[in-house]
Amino acid sequence: MEQRILRYRKYIDELLKRDDVDWEETIRQHLIQVSFFQHERLIHLIVTVTFALLEVVVIALSVAAFTLGVGLLALGLLVLLIPYIRHYYILENEVQKMYRQYDQMVEKRGIRDYFL
Repeated sequence: MEQRILRYRKYIDELLKRDDVDWEETIRQHLIQVSFFQHERLIHLIVTVTFALLEVVVIALSVAAFTLGVGLLALGLLVLLIPYIRHYYILENEVQKMYRQYDQMVEKRGIRDYFL
């Protein structure tokens, strides 16, 4: 998903440099893609928060009654949590950039949107 969102955003950046684009259709397609990435971002937020809460619970458990199993579980959850945070960070920032791209497309279209 990371490569897909990065490729798509760069593709739109290239379109924004051109003047021979059907902005109505491009905006419509862009909003569809934004909704896909927003859904992906929501799912990853839920997964990331769940892993973070599990990590906090397991760390609290290890403080209360440390065993090797609890320590390994805390370490394992931390190892999984770090890539989830990184992936969510990328999704969040790229979707924010896609919002700015939408604003630029609306300006290129020449019709002011009442949200701007």
